[in-house]
Amino acid sequence: MAARVLLQRRALATMALGGMALTPATVLAEGPQDHKKKSIYDDLDLPSANPAPLSPPVTQPSAPIPTPIDADQPRPHGPTPTDRLAVQIGHARLALYRAVAATEAKLNETMDSAFDLEQSFTSTLASLAPGRETGEKLMPGAIYVLVAAMAGSIVTRNRNIVLRATVPLAMGVGAGWTVLPVTMRNVADLTWKYEQKVPAVADAHLRAREILQKSGSFAKVHKDLGARYVDEKVTDAREIVEGWVKQGK
Repeated sequence: MAARVLLQRRALATMALGGMALTPATVLAEGPQDHKKKSIYDDLDLPSANPAPLSPPVTQPSAPIPTPIDADQPRPHGPTPTDRLAVQIGHARLALYRAVAATEAKLNETMDSAFDLEQSFTSTLASLAPGRETGEKLMPGAIYVLVAAMAGSIVTRNRNIVLRATVPLAMGVGAGWTVLPVTMRNVADLTWKYEQKVPAVADAHLRAREILQKSGSFAKVHKDLGARYVDEKVTDAREIVEGWVKQGK
């Protein structure tokens, strides 16, 4: 019984607290004294009876529009500085190209000449050597020629300068023609080929050769005459001796 009373009191207290929480509180605020109902047409801007005069619209200054160049309008005559500079640069480039091309051509020509000279020198030396079929060897023969020239120099060491210059050369050439006839023939042919390029030297060589040939033939004739004369004298002397021997018997 007592528990039922306690529950009822608790339920009444709970309801009282809930009603107080749900009851809205009244808040008083200061407001205007004359409060009128707002019309639904307040949001519309109604035109007034005397409208204000409209001001003209302000236009922004626009940039000037470039006018197209007319073909009939006179243009400035003569090249511009840029055109003149381009022309000068072109001339400089052409001059530089010509100089480089000329230098390259000269260098190529020099190299070709050097190669041709080397090839000519090597081929000339190869042409002077005797062939294998001749059986002639350069090394011993060259030593013999050198020894003969040195011997001529030793023989004429106390003579005049003409003999000291000519005798070793003559002895060397003579030894060359003796021990290296094929090589000396090749050297003579090569010398004659170069002499033909200078007509004066070639003519002098021919005249000297004719003189030497005439001198050789003359010496040969005199040698034959001398040998014949000596034979005759020897024969006469032998006959005389034989006659004396016969008379003595």
